[in-house]
Amino acid sequence: MMNVSTLAKLIAALLVRPWLWLTAVRQAVRLAPRGWWKQPPFLPLPTPAYVEFRTTTQYGGAKRDPEIHDIIDYLEWSRDWQSTTRLSRRGRRG
Repeated sequence: MMNVSTLAKLIAALLVRPWLWLTAVRQAVRLAPRGWWKQPPFLPLPTPAYVEFRTTTQYGGAKRDPEIHDIIDYLEWSRDWQSTTRLSRRGRRG
């Protein structure tokens, strides 16, 4: 799980990127486990197993927090992907 310092840095990085706010909320909801509000820290954070898997595949080891710029890059990619798939679905309807 991400430590408090990394989470604070991520929030600060997102505050200056309002175009990513909705994407960040969407991804938090998508990645949060069911019933996240029932257990501390009462935030919609991904499970430790998911974070460990992602950090292992990204950095080669699970015992570190993700880099803030990597999370921002992921959110930008996700935002771009959502807009691309939304446009391709509109094209098929016509």
